[in-house]
Amino acid sequence: MYFLDETIWPNIPSVEARMNSKTAQLTENGTEIVRLFARFALGGSFLSAVADRFGLWGPYGAKNVSWGDFAHFVEYTGAVMSLFPSSLTVSFAWAATVAETLFGILLIAGFKTRMGSILSGLLLLSFAMGMVTGLGIKRPFDYSVFSAAAAAFLLAFWEPDRFTLDKLLNRSRKLSVRSDHEQR
Repeated sequence: MYFLDETIWPNIPSVEARMNSKTAQLTENGTEIVRLFARFALGGSFLSAVADRFGLWGPYGAKNVSWGDFAHFVEYTGAVMSLFPSSLTVSFAWAATVAETLFGILLIAGFKTRMGSILSGLLLLSFAMGMVTGLGIKRPFDYSVFSAAAAAFLLAFWEPDRFTLDKLLNRSRKLSVRSDHEQR
């Protein structure tokens, strides 16, 4: 095409390359921000739920408080895990509390992100299934438990970004290996 002939417009390829490079960088930055948001949203939700069951958001019955104490959480766990013997309810409540605390911290810190994401997704999916059997199908949809599980599973497919401990540790391992090779 005469209009875009390189003899007349010689800088078009370099302008196009710079535009593609900027677009790629914006896309990568946006993706990293979305990953960070997903990790913080999931991790924060886990830690907020744990805080609620220990009364850190207020007592039972207060506005925006679901449980307010561990006893009310155990009662709720019994309803969600109604297919299991009631003698396991306290164990399930503690297991969920420990898992949510651990996964919340791992996700926010970005440490062992892939494993933490997969286990978070499985935990959320088990919560959703328990809610369906114990409380009905509407409850897990109202509380976006399926959506949160899907987000956790999606996180597992992304590489660690610059805002994670995983990436920092990877970088320091590579520097250590490079240093070892240079010393030989």
